[in-house]
Amino acid sequence: MKTLLALILCSALSSFAATGKSVSYKSGDETVQAMLYAPDGKGPFPGIIVIHEFWGLNDWVKEQTEKFAGLGYVALAVDLYRGKVASDPETAHELMRGMPQDRAVRDLKAAFDYLATRPDVTPAKIGSVGWCMGGGLSLQLAVNEPRLAACAVNYGSMPTDVAAIGKIHAPVLGNFGGLDKGITPDRVHAFEAAMKSAGKTFEAKIYADAGHAFENPNNKNGYRPDDATDAWARMVAFFGKVLKGE
Repeated sequence: MKTLLALILCSALSSFAATGKSVSYKSGDETVQAMLYAPDGKGPFPGIIVIHEFWGLNDWVKEQTEKFAGLGYVALAVDLYRGKVASDPETAHELMRGMPQDRAVRDLKAAFDYLATRPDVTPAKIGSVGWCMGGGLSLQLAVNEPRLAACAVNYGSMPTDVAAIGKIHAPVLGNFGGLDKGITPDRVHAFEAAMKSAGKTFEAKIYADAGHAFENPNNKNGYRPDDATDAWARMVAFFGKVLKGE
């Protein structure tokens, strides 16, 4: 297992040279900013929509986006806060509460359309990934965008409505903390059962000694490097299988 993990991580370091730039696209009557990281070359490549935590589109999220581009994906990190980034929990909560849920979903659907119309992206091979708030929104995109090919959620909220779950077409991968007091293991198991009942694909892993946001090293007290490494490897393998056929 350690050998396999090492191989995955080695391939994750940089199989492709990637270039990043700021881009914008239309979402309804508004213009949304985003960071786009694309492998060098014409492609076409699979795409990934990267969705930030409640902090906003900060450097850590951009780093994850660049890492996906290094694996051969056109990766788009969407700015759902319209340029604002929090540095403390109080501000982050305020920004999250001030973000209309329907606007966020609209922005993400528009992000899908933006990637799907790029000549360097394969439209049928676009996935999404998010952490915390962004994890829940990754699932909301799966509910609202039937063309989404793969969905990864990291300790994000999961829908409970049977009708919403029935609208999910993409296979879903989940990474969760066993000590998370918000996104609890019971909620994960309930969603797992609902997905199974609906005939959907959900591969979940609960890390027993991890709490919320365990993948982010900025979470000084809660960061679990070994679990974060494993969670990343699971996502690399998942997207590789579903979006690349590896």
